[in-house]
Amino acid sequence: MRKRTITLGVAAALLVAGGGYYASLDKETRGLLAAMPTNADVLSWSQDQRDAAFRALDRLPVLAQHHTFAASTHPLPLPSGKPLAIPGFDAYAKGQRLAGIVIVQDGKVRFEHYGLGFDAKGRWTSFSVAKSFTSTLVGAALADGKIKSLEDKVSQYIPGLRGSAYDDVTVRQLLMMSSGVRWNEDYEDPRSDVALFNKAKPEDGLDATVSYMRHLPRAHPPGEVWHYNTGETNLIGVLVSSAVGRPLADYMAEKIWQPGGMEAEGTWLLGATGQEIAGCCIQAATRDYARFGLYAMGGAKGADGKSAVPADWFAQATTKQKDIGHAGRGYGYQWWTYDDGSFGAQGIFGQGIFIDPKRHLVIASNADWTRADEGPEPEAREAFYKQIQAQVDAEQKGVATP
Repeated sequence: MRKRTITLGVAAALLVAGGGYYASLDKETRGLLAAMPTNADVLSWSQDQRDAAFRALDRLPVLAQHHTFAASTHPLPLPSGKPLAIPGFDAYAKGQRLAGIVIVQDGKVRFEHYGLGFDAKGRWTSFSVAKSFTSTLVGAALADGKIKSLEDKVSQYIPGLRGSAYDDVTVRQLLMMSSGVRWNEDYEDPRSDVALFNKAKPEDGLDATVSYMRHLPRAHPPGEVWHYNTGETNLIGVLVSSAVGRPLADYMAEKIWQPGGMEAEGTWLLGATGQEIAGCCIQAATRDYARFGLYAMGGAKGADGKSAVPADWFAQATTKQKDIGHAGRGYGYQWWTYDDGSFGAQGIFGQGIFIDPKRHLVIASNADWTRADEGPEPEAREAFYKQIQAQVDAEQKGVATP
């Protein structure tokens, strides 16, 4: 996983404007605005600012416009299951700076915890967990015949990319992050692509991401090298919207939010030209992230038994397609994979959905790590996943856990 920056503009302008808009905001959001530094991005915020902002990005409409998807008309029940006692959890939660965690096994909630003043009714931002939602929408567009084949060229669906390095890139290669197009995702480097493309002025008539990425040169032949690239997931979002002829959030509501039985309203932040930021920034309740995990594990089947994606979609999407240089791990179609058959969605600062079909297990968590994706937290979370897997195995064998 790599870092993803969301530039939020100038809060001071709102404070000066005052009036009806500022007065209409809830106390928590007004406090966030008062504390927000000007021209701030996520990686420059203080920990306290992140604690407040990660639950409130979609409540700052001047700073972060968004589209909304309504709660499902048929929410998926999440009944309580046998409580899961987790040795050492308090220390783990403190070390992870957990805002919320929901552990579901066999469709029942076995463990649920909230911190940082967050609760089950709030919405926490996803960061790159959104990539796996976007991947699922590609599968839906394929099932609907809107995308004819994963071997189609990307520029067939995004005319603005014609004549660029993406002319030779297929939809499948884009999903696997193996386009071969040069990209620098170093957020510590102000000259990196991921720092510049958020600030670049879009060309007339083009989506902001397309406008920037159409000028990138080729570094490798398509399909040969895996290289993490958030900008390309944004391109996938543009591709799906173009293919289905609808805003991505509308398609999300139809194909995921409603049939997946999401209990609460969700939102998706928009980029400079009004396109959903497909590589980032869905806001949802922790329980609804868990529901998405169940939906993916079940092959994206709704209550009517119909699947939104082709029958073999998740078998491909959640299986290692590209090696990432990490033993036992890999990358599928915008999903992180494990060699034991588990898979997951991950976002900076500790957002995650871990899905283990073998054990019928989903672990959805939101957090505010001390650093974006470095430090001790990532390895501790991987160890936690293994701990829960081991506990489930021990239960099934009738063996007591320490």
